[in-house]
Amino acid sequence: MRLSQSRDLTTHYIMTDITFESLGLSKPLLDAVNALGFEQPSQIQAQAIPRILAGDDIVGLSETGSGKTAAFTLPALEMVDPEVFSPQVLILSPTRELCVQVCEEVQRLGKFLPNMRAVPVYGGAPIDRQIKGLKGSQMVVGTPGRLMDHLRRGTLKTGELKLVILDEADRMLDMGFREDMEEILGQIKGKRQTLFFSATMNRKVENLIKRFGNSPATVEVERKTRTVAAIDQMYYEVRNRSKVEVLSRLLDTMTLRLAVVFCNTKRNVDETTEALLARGYAADRLHGDVTQQMRERVLKRFRDGTVEVLVATDVAARGLDIDDVDAVFNFDLPQDFEDYIHRVGRTGRAGREGKAISFVYGKDVYRLQGIERFTRQKIRRERIPTKEDVEGKRADILFESVKEKIEAGGAADYKHYIDRLLEHGHTATDIASALFSQLRDTLGREGEVIQEDRPGGDRAKTHERRERPERGERDDRGRGDRRERGRDRDRGERRDRPERGERSRGERSERSFDKERERRRDPELKAGMTQIFVGLGSALGVNPGEIAGMIYSECQIGNGTLGKIRLFPKHCLVQVQEKDCDSICKTLKGCQLRGKSFPVYKDRDL
Repeated sequence: MRLSQSRDLTTHYIMTDITFESLGLSKPLLDAVNALGFEQPSQIQAQAIPRILAGDDIVGLSETGSGKTAAFTLPALEMVDPEVFSPQVLILSPTRELCVQVCEEVQRLGKFLPNMRAVPVYGGAPIDRQIKGLKGSQMVVGTPGRLMDHLRRGTLKTGELKLVILDEADRMLDMGFREDMEEILGQIKGKRQTLFFSATMNRKVENLIKRFGNSPATVEVERKTRTVAAIDQMYYEVRNRSKVEVLSRLLDTMTLRLAVVFCNTKRNVDETTEALLARGYAADRLHGDVTQQMRERVLKRFRDGTVEVLVATDVAARGLDIDDVDAVFNFDLPQDFEDYIHRVGRTGRAGREGKAISFVYGKDVYRLQGIERFTRQKIRRERIPTKEDVEGKRADILFESVKEKIEAGGAADYKHYIDRLLEHGHTATDIASALFSQLRDTLGREGEVIQEDRPGGDRAKTHERRERPERGERDDRGRGDRRERGRDRDRGERRDRPERGERSRGERSERSFDKERERRRDPELKAGMTQIFVGLGSALGVNPGEIAGMIYSECQIGNGTLGKIRLFPKHCLVQVQEKDCDSICKTLKGCQLRGKSFPVYKDRDL
């Protein structure tokens, strides 16, 4: 390892053969690190851990997903006295989600330490339970607002605190927690060590460090770009009214396990989620109006893969810490360039590859250029997949599935049906083609024709506009031009006004939803019956009989009271008696089938 010290106290390491053992960690922590499968510390960990153990205040600057949490958690655990049953380490986090995730990381890394206890403290959860958890816990992870509540109540004791950590300090300041942070730090008397961790540095953070830091050294990971190199960044030129269809095509053609879709407004989140659910995707939403209990439930389902597409506002951009996110979609480009960094940082974590896909059109192109300058990284333009591309991908998936079934010997039970068809004079090729066609119809959805499918799609005009920047688009600092943003706010919805000769977004959206509604409505629905949506489909391997059996056993309704069950790839529609509908939906919430939780509600399209 070679170490150099710059004038601004920024430390840079060139990593060679650094190991966790060489950082001076004790055996219980090394055992935890090995159990989690970490072989070598990241750059920020290699830099920060020795300095923290030496008692220095530090400012840690590192990109999202680089291992900041372990960089301060490991030395914090090393400093805790397990025989002292009162708070010794205090960690401030900007959001409830991040608070919970940091506390979980503390528990994973400290699982071999005797008597080690950590408690998360955040708003929206019962305070009585938190008061009980604070008694006997050595480490406290909390949001500033709720920590202030406990300080005022006297339920958070600060007499034994020796280490205070500000995680995502810039975010907490942006969210308006400055006064709470200052009051918390001001109430901690005596000698303490303070760590400031952030993805970015600005004047607000600098002022906080000057006031409460003790000559901290800056520890920063050098990087050529502001975004993770493992993230493949691309964009598609697409109109507002075509975004859901293009998003659906990309979800169908890309091999993605988990994806996050970011929208700028709660309304867009709700509308996009409903549209994806109507198309058969396992989607759910996350924004400021979602209750804390529901937020935790949604994130749990997203982590275990029950929810495959999470649609969210920027409230989740900093609080989502899931390593397996394969792609991030900027359904709406963020207004702030730094928000772009935090959004795309949800993928490509822990050395994995990830995709960042942005939808742009019109003036968005200039904002995209600003993002490229700000991140110092080129964002590649891609062609929108056609309906034929989607069909071809589905056919490939179906081919591989059938091939695996044959090779596993799972088709023998149906051999006599094939023999009967051969006896009627049909060739093997005709039979296979017909079966493939029928399977494709049951597994796929009929896509929409969008204006972008037309030859040219007005893209040449858009590229001409790229060559000449608009007046007011000259600010490379990440915030955009203030006058331009002010005009945008004054215009309101006029920014999305369609071009001459085009149908309005609302008209198109209404027609699209009407089309989905007609597809899902069952003309044979009898009087006294209604329909519920259940987030279980053929892709999970379930069948109508299995779903009916679960409903009868869990809900204790009379045999034969269920009507038709229509099965789709990722959901099903079940006819139930109107009088039983509410109780069935209430009972099934929280249930599992084949180890999977699932959403259930009365079908909104009836």
